[in-house]
Amino acid sequence: MLEKISKKIGFTQTEIKVILFLVITFLIGYVIKIYKEGSIEPYKSYDYSTEDSLFKYYRDHAKSNLEAEKQKEITKFDSKAKVLGLKPDGFTGEKILPPPAEKSIDINSADLETLIRLPGIGEITAQRIIELRTKKGKFESLDELMDVKGIGKSKFSKIEKFLYIKTTF
Repeated sequence: MLEKISKKIGFTQTEIKVILFLVITFLIGYVIKIYKEGSIEPYKSYDYSTEDSLFKYYRDHAKSNLEAEKQKEITKFDSKAKVLGLKPDGFTGEKILPPPAEKSIDINSADLETLIRLPGIGEITAQRIIELRTKKGKFESLDELMDVKGIGKSKFSKIEKFLYIKTTF
């Protein structure tokens, strides 16, 4: 009989004996368990309403925290956009001015609107340039612009070709 089964399944007789041993052992263990406990465990119904209410509370709490974080990010972006002179999407209120010509802006006499025309310079950075110019008197070198918060080497290299310092004799 084992030979017929082994030919049909493709197992050796030893493999079939091991599988039968495991199945018989499992069944004996199951019968012993039922005998000791008296019967099979009945289906238990659990009330998850407390856990559900806690889940809902924390989910809603997390949503409000997430919305607060998003609002912080929006505020952070808005302030960064002001500094960099970025405009909101779909902005059509102002005409975009062309960049100034090379060596066309005297850094010691330029007003706010002129400074804003420089690439990468927004209203706040332009105000900082004017404040530093007022504090120092006048710029003696274009390199002094890197003392302005928001102007580093990269931004300075982009704007220096548009700037000059008017020399008076």
